[in-house]
Amino acid sequence: MNILVWIVFGALAGWIASMIMGADARMGALANIVVGIVGALIGGFIMNSFGAQGVSGFNLTSLIVATIGAIVLLFLTGLVRRA
Repeated sequence: MNILVWIVFGALAGWIASMIMGADARMGALANIVVGIVGALIGGFIMNSFGAQGVSGFNLTSLIVATIGAIVLLFLTGLVRRA
């Protein structure tokens, strides 16, 4: 059950990030899940490097951190695709 919750969490974070970055039209549900989960890893790494707590559970702070990480991921993939 815990894995299912994190998949939903990743999908939500990925969907929010894709809406902010304007990539929602070309991304499906699976891509949103992957972007959200990888974004949570990136966001956690960024927060830990600043000495703050990263993703710490299923709460609003973790959702914000995962969304910020997903936005960074979408931004970087956009740069790579343009090059």
